[in-house]
Amino acid sequence: MKKFLSSAALLFTLITLAQENKIPETTVPNKGALSPYLNSNKKFGFTEKDSLFQVNIGFRVQSRLGFGKEDGKSGVVEGEIRRMRLKLDGFVYNPKFGYKVELGFSARDIGTVVVGNSGNVILDGVLFYKPTSHFTIGFGQTKLPGNNQRVISSNSLELTDRTINNSKFNIDRDFGVFLDYNQANPTTFSYSLKGAITKGEGRNWVKTKDDGIALTAKVELFPLGAFTKNGSNFEADLMREKTVKWMVSSAFSQNNNALRSQGQLGGSLYEARTLKSLFLDTMLKYNGWTATAAYMSRMADNPVTVSALDATKKQAVFVGHGVDMQLSYLFASNYQIIGRVSTQKVDSEIQTITPNMDEYTVGLSKYIFGHKIKLQGEFSYDTIKAYQGSVDTNWYARFQVEIGI
Repeated sequence: MKKFLSSAALLFTLITLAQENKIPETTVPNKGALSPYLNSNKKFGFTEKDSLFQVNIGFRVQSRLGFGKEDGKSGVVEGEIRRMRLKLDGFVYNPKFGYKVELGFSARDIGTVVVGNSGNVILDGVLFYKPTSHFTIGFGQTKLPGNNQRVISSNSLELTDRTINNSKFNIDRDFGVFLDYNQANPTTFSYSLKGAITKGEGRNWVKTKDDGIALTAKVELFPLGAFTKNGSNFEADLMREKTVKWMVSSAFSQNNNALRSQGQLGGSLYEARTLKSLFLDTMLKYNGWTATAAYMSRMADNPVTVSALDATKKQAVFVGHGVDMQLSYLFASNYQIIGRVSTQKVDSEIQTITPNMDEYTVGLSKYIFGHKIKLQGEFSYDTIKAYQGSVDTNWYARFQVEIGI
């Protein structure tokens, strides 16, 4: 207990010093001693004096309050910790050997805990080897290089959550080998090539074994030069780009013998299917303006699977396509207005069990400390079009506070 209290007191002191941005360097160069610091990304961390390891510590919390109403139903009040994450990253032995760990503790992160399954606490657990400054090899569990908004962290979004198409078509996290090669220059043509060979069933999957694997490849092009501070990896033009910056990207993923309706996500299929996903993205930023557009689709032969024991039980692959368009402007006061339109259409094979959907969203955000501390307000209106021709309308309003280091 005394050791715990002493450690807690030390951690509290270090955090207090970090907040005051007065963390001192240790002056006695003892081998193995730890030097605390606050890095350029405002992460709190430690580096061993002989530089054999480094750890950066980050956390974030999204607190959300909202009200929503579905057609013909009573309104529902929403109040929750939407996300609570702990992040650790750094290197071991040599800066070429890096790692990233991200854990999720909110109810939506963990999911339903059942006997034999501890829940989805582990989001990322990946080791990196960087033989050159341009090339990185990763091994473990992390995000696949798919749709750009999915690759962007949820704490770096302009609105309170990703689009309806991301929830249905994205390829999420998986376990395997990841490759990344990039050539970045702020003033001339730049590009990035990404690839992955993964298990195909998503994060923390231990329920079944199969011989199917997923193959994913992505190319990102920056015709006018790389974004300032890797700005294609966060929404909103927080850097207020002095010249037009533009990204176009394309990704393709084939998930062989997939066991879930959305590949790495979704309900269990009664028979394995091979899923093919296509993603096209573009992002443009200039002087506070940000414009993005995305196309995503999933294809599969014979997408409806039927239980061998009960023909009335079916589970279908979510096949179809969707388009998202988003436009925002960040004022000098760090207030931002955002508008988004999303259209989702399912393929004919599943129209009788899954409707088409459109969503219209407007938002207002206030950035206090970039994406680390911000306030977000949002109103969304949905139209759900059933196969029989009926149309239901839903709407929701949200207020969200993001805080993290």
